[in-house]
Amino acid sequence: MVTDRVGDFIIRLQNAALIGARDVSVAYSGHLAAIAKKLKELGFLTHVEVKTKEGSEVKKTLVVTLAYDEHDQARLRGVKRISKPGRRLYAPHTGAHKVKGGTGARLISSSVGIISDAEARKNRHGGEELFEIW
Repeated sequence: MVTDRVGDFIIRLQNAALIGARDVSVAYSGHLAAIAKKLKELGFLTHVEVKTKEGSEVKKTLVVTLAYDEHDQARLRGVKRISKPGRRLYAPHTGAHKVKGGTGARLISSSVGIISDAEARKNRHGGEELFEIW
């Protein structure tokens, strides 16, 4: 049983990028699906799919495909978890700063859904700082 699904998901993405794997699958949750869709919008993922299995313990699986550039290098270089189950960190829209000079993104869980740091500054939304990705 995983207690930190977001942390597990981003570490799986980072490990897959390090070994050159294309696909990552995790147990489905709506929160992870929203994070995956935002990562696809940001260009770190190319495909997000929900698969359903009948007769197994895990009914739904979230399968994502990592994005690679023309030199076959993963677009995802690293991740850093900010808010953890034991220590939740929240920030106003003014606290959502650029990551790695604008080449990365900070994902924030707000009242309007999962947003990036740029969207938080533009639309003036704060929330729980989930993680940084570059």
